[in-house]
Amino acid sequence: MVKDFKILVGITGSVSAYKMYTVIRQLKQSKVEIRVIITPAAKNFISPTLLTTFSELQVYCDFVENDQWQNHVLLGRWANLFLIAPASCNTIAKMANGIADNFLLATYLSCNCPVLLIPAMDEDMWHHPSTQRNIKLLQNFGNQIIEPNEGLLASGLIGKGRLPEPDEIITYIKENYLRSIKLKGKTVLVTAGPTEEPIDPVRVLTNRSSGKMGYAIAEALYMAGAKVILISGPVSITPKFEGIQLIKVTTASEMFNACLQYQQNYDIGIFSAAVADYTVSAPSLQKIKKANDNLELTLVKTVDIIGSMGANKEHHQKIVGFALETENEYENAKTKLQRKNADLIILNKLDKDNTCFNQDNMSVSFVDQEMIHPTMSMTKESIAQQLLSYILKNWIE
Repeated sequence: MVKDFKILVGITGSVSAYKMYTVIRQLKQSKVEIRVIITPAAKNFISPTLLTTFSELQVYCDFVENDQWQNHVLLGRWANLFLIAPASCNTIAKMANGIADNFLLATYLSCNCPVLLIPAMDEDMWHHPSTQRNIKLLQNFGNQIIEPNEGLLASGLIGKGRLPEPDEIITYIKENYLRSIKLKGKTVLVTAGPTEEPIDPVRVLTNRSSGKMGYAIAEALYMAGAKVILISGPVSITPKFEGIQLIKVTTASEMFNACLQYQQNYDIGIFSAAVADYTVSAPSLQKIKKANDNLELTLVKTVDIIGSMGANKEHHQKIVGFALETENEYENAKTKLQRKNADLIILNKLDKDNTCFNQDNMSVSFVDQEMIHPTMSMTKESIAQQLLSYILKNWIE
């Protein structure tokens, strides 16, 4: 995440202004410095007192406040990003035509940083030719636009004009403005989730992996500036950031083939997928009927993905593997580290206190050639950040 990033938040008169409380709070949690401007009309929909509480700084509205002139020029130059959301139809029209009849508009005309505009209004107002003309003008000026969502509007109608949800706004800002350059120029290959090995057209052999750990790693390294290729088995989640290259696979064989395509292209390979150890030798082409008391399946080993990657890795490549153990965990992790020619094993011990499957928290240990680095129970996002710190400390010059 970029340090010392400054965002000026402009809020105009719209029913959806209440969503900006959450946006500001989440931006503050991301260690972003925030200052807030509201239009006089916005006071009808949002509380300056609460905005001051969330931003922890004075909220600007008028050119003169408490007998002091507010310097809109310096405020516009202070920011690294000017976020105007919700942007009403009226404010958009004034911005497009250079009108500066309130403090927010004067600041907009004075700022020299990127401007991100997120409109919110009723559907007919959004589709009106004058609004669309104004939007195109603002884009031609260099402003970035996030178009409104479709959904229930303040008028009671359903259509396009709804301000995106806070999480959508935060994700867009993080991806487009807050990525760091610590891993810039590095390509990271991540595998995640389970594989499914077919028994017949409706049944599979699989495991309980949710994919959350692999996805958290992919997102953390992407935000550190890396190009991320995420090869994922069947999961119910999606990457937060559009820039992550997602390759969906189902079986162990498909995952292996996808990895082979990028074998020579990655700098760091993180193999967190819970690949099935065995697959059915001859899956039935038809659904197997429940005809007998017993059903015998012949299983054969699946391909060793991390073993193959380790055996063929180049000098500059680093490999991270995962180990889930129920006994002799450190000895088994050390053995796997050597056998797979890996550089780091993230060890997860499965017991009654650390089930890991479909959980948001777990305890792991980082096992490398030199030592064991245990961690406390933490979220998978925190573990991903720990891995990022390890990579930056040990592998990035």
